[in-house]
Amino acid sequence: MKKLVFTTFLLASMISLVSCSKDEVEEPMLIVKFNFDPNQVRLNGFGQPSTIPAGNAAQSPIFNTISAHYLELAPTSTTQLGQGEVVYHAPETTLGGSNAIDFSQSKIVSQGETFLKIPLSQIQSGNYEWLRVSLSYQNYKINIHHQDVDYIGTLASFVGFNTYIGSHSIGNNIFPINANRTQGYWAFALNNQPYSSSGQAPAGATTVPNPLASTSPIPSGSCVVTGKFPENLIISGNETQNITITLSLSINNSFEWSEVTTDGKFEPSIGENVVDMGLRGLIPSFVK
Repeated sequence: MKKLVFTTFLLASMISLVSCSKDEVEEPMLIVKFNFDPNQVRLNGFGQPSTIPAGNAAQSPIFNTISAHYLELAPTSTTQLGQGEVVYHAPETTLGGSNAIDFSQSKIVSQGETFLKIPLSQIQSGNYEWLRVSLSYQNYKINIHHQDVDYIGTLASFVGFNTYIGSHSIGNNIFPINANRTQGYWAFALNNQPYSSSGQAPAGATTVPNPLASTSPIPSGSCVVTGKFPENLIISGNETQNITITLSLSINNSFEWSEVTTDGKFEPSIGENVVDMGLRGLIPSFVK
């Protein structure tokens, strides 16, 4: 009798476990990740191939991390900003006065790490040709030159329209801000050396590639980079598997400065200043 009771209890437990497993099966998700490509075409603000202006120099940085403020799927080239399917909008705050991205709540990821994961059921079914992403923060390694010695440093670059920063850090270097910073604020620290600095790139100097500038413009001072899917992303509403979107960003000579000494080396100690930190193009792709 005891054996029968135990067997019955074990069978009931197994059925319960199987039932729970079925209930916990995750529904199909939209997953978004970033990729950084130093060989991707370098574009200007109109989405056309560009070269480095005379008097400037540039380098392709080694990316550590990135963050974005906004993500939108657009059906056509005439879909106006905000009129597509907005799938992500980061937290904002007025702590610094005017409305700004709240850096303390920004999700910061490295290449290949999941930035966004939401149920596909939350996304409007449709046929999407374009993707827009408003980038807000970049962290990468760059080479600098000082008194005939080459160093490696880390640069934190804030390219969002406006960002409220309590404080941020690069290694052991703390930068207390407690204020808003508009597009182009940057901070820099030498790796393993007691040196740090910060500054502001000129207003409007950050390149934001938008191939749809003539049909679907973006506000000045924003960092809404626009890219076209190689083939349209179709969301039917009946998906049974995840869709993973990879945002391939061109970092081809994306860190640019004005030269004092024409040697292709960034030397801030002699007055060479950052003029552009914008990503140089977006190619979105997806896997179902």
